[in-house]
Order: sequence, then structure tokens, then C-alpha cells
Amino acid sequence: MSTNLIQLGDIRKVYTIGGVTIDALAGVSIGIDAQEFVAIMGPSGSGKSTLMHILGCLDSPTTGTYVLKGRDVSGLKSDELASIRNRDMGFVFQAYNLLAQMSALENVMLPLSYANRTVNVGKRRAQELLERVGLKDRMKNRPVELSGGEQQRVAIARSLMMDPSILLADEPTGNLNSIGARQILEILKELHGEGKTIIYVTHDESIGNQAERVIRLKDGLVDAAKDN
Repeated sequence: MSTNLIQLGDIRKVYTIGGVTIDALAGVSIGIDAQEFVAIMGPSGSGKSTLMHILGCLDSPTTGTYVLKGRDVSGLKSDELASIRNRDMGFVFQAYNLLAQMSALENVMLPLSYANRTVNVGKRRAQELLERVGLKDRMKNRPVELSGGEQQRVAIARSLMMDPSILLADEPTGNLNSIGARQILEILKELHGEGKTIIYVTHDESIGNQAERVIRLKDGLVDAAKDN
């Protein structure tokens, strides 16, 4: 297994809201290897989502270093971060983030608008991805016509459209029943088995324990006593 895919050094993220300073992350230092399957856990307000946003280059740290594939990306400009996201990252969110007016197939094809891919090639790949997540017969359906689990599977297919090496999922099973959650976890495990690096945030112990490793946060810091 390759190492040092991700290395965070003393990452801090400070917000000022209404004159009050909030340390969302207070000095996080972690490493994640290529092809790892990692869960980030902790109570509400511990900094889980903030850490996920920084890992996914959706936000930048206030201070500290983020080395991704040997490159320090912590101080890059927004357009450079966008390029990294489009090339290396796939995202799955608790709320699915599908466009209501579009079909499942059209939602999966959305990343094409940010990359130089032909529509025909992209359409074939989107169809293959939807088949893979068990939605062969639901491609023309809009989100309102799909169950929560089906919507999340569309979101996973969309996240894979550009074949990213890293998949980041923020509470991917948070809105699902036990059956839907189990289906999503099985898909994530399959992707991990194929070489994807999987990092997901969850508050659910039973979901978190499915990962190879759990990183636990508390008050914006890694809880060293519980980090395994």
C-alpha cells in the first residue's frame, strides 16, 4: 500500500461569527494512506465536517499544512483548489445535493460541465455507473421519484463520474433507514476494494466501525485516547 497520500500538520480553522471567535479545528495532525478506508467520528461541533471540507479542498485552513500527493495545497487559490477537486476528489453528502429538475442520468453527468469530456462518452459512463449502483431501470427518474437510498446511490454514481482516486462522504447514511444505509456501505466497501481511498464522516458507531480505521475528534482536536 502506498503511503502519505494525505498529511495534515497542525491544521487550524478559525471562524469569527458576531464578534465571537470559534476554533472549529484547533491543531489537527493526521496522515491517511492511499487506499485506506477511514471514518471520522465525534460529537456534534467536534469539527468533523470542517475537517472533511479541508480534506476535500472545499475550504482552506487558517494555519497549518495540507500535503496531498506530495504537494502542499493549504495555501492555493480557489481556482487551483477547484482543479484538484475535479481531478482527484469525489463527494457524497447527507442531503444528496441532486438537482430536482434533472433525471438521475442527467445528475450523474453534471461533472462533465466542469471537464473537457464529450457528452456521448460521458453518457455511456453515467449509464454504466447507474447500472453499477443498481439503478439501471431508474435512469430517467427525477429525484422526487426516487427513495432516499436511491438518491444517495445516484449521488455516489455522480461522485465517480470523473474517476477520482479519493471519495469523501459526509454522513452518507444519515438520512437513510437501515436497509438503505447497508446498501450504501456495501457500495463504499466495493469501491475501497477496487483501490479507492474512502473517507467518511459519521456520528453512528455501527457505521463508523465498518471502516478500517476511525479518527475521533473532540473540541477540534484528534482525541488521541480514542484514535484507532
